[in-house]
Amino acid sequence: MSALFSTAAVFGIVATLALAPIAPPADLAVAEASLAAATARDEVQRVDIAGDATQPAASRESYTASTGPETLISGGTNLDWAKLVLVEGGWPLTEANVTFMMRWMRQENGADNWWNRNNPLNNGQGSGGGSGLGSYPTLVEAAYYAAENLKSGRYPAVDAALTRGDSADATAQAIWASPWASSHYGYGTHWSSRPYEVIEAPASAWGR
Repeated sequence: MSALFSTAAVFGIVATLALAPIAPPADLAVAEASLAAATARDEVQRVDIAGDATQPAASRESYTASTGPETLISGGTNLDWAKLVLVEGGWPLTEANVTFMMRWMRQENGADNWWNRNNPLNNGQGSGGGSGLGSYPTLVEAAYYAAENLKSGRYPAVDAALTRGDSADATAQAIWASPWASSHYGYGTHWSSRPYEVIEAPASAWGR
C-alpha cells in the first residue's frame, strides 16, 4: 500500500511539471512588458508609406571599352589604321566614321597596297612631300599627322562631320569639297561605296 502511494505521488509530481507552463526568463518578460506599454502609448516607431509611392529606378551607369593605340598597332590592318586616325583625332569610333575612313583610304592608295610609302591618305603634312607624295617612318606617325592635319582648321567641315560620326556619306561630301585633293574625287564620281576589304600591312610598316 505504501509503495502504491509513493508511485502515485511521483506520478502526480511529473504530471504537474508537464502541465505547468515554463516561465519566460525575467529579461524577456520585462522586454515584452515594455513593448506592450509602448504600444499602448503609441510610442512604437513605424514608417508610413503612401499608397501611391513608387520605387525609384536603380541607376545603371553605361561603360564602353575604349580602343587603345597599342591594340590597333598590334592588329596591323587597314581597319586598325583607320581607327587609329580616329583615336588620334579624338573622333568617335562609329561605324559611319570607320566606313568613311576605309573608303577614303581606298581612293588614295588602293586596298592591296594601302600602306604605300607609309602614307595611306597621301598626306603632305609632316611627310616631307607637300603634294602628298612624301612618306613617314611608320604607319603610326602617319596616323598622327593625318589627324593633326584634319584638326588644323583647314578642314572644318570634315572635322565637324567626323565629330558627329553619324554619316559616312556626309563626311565624304565634306572631303570632296575640301582642298585635300585637287581632283575633289570628281565630287563623288571617283568615289566607291562598295564594301571594303580588311588587309594586313607588313609588320615593318608599323615599325615592328
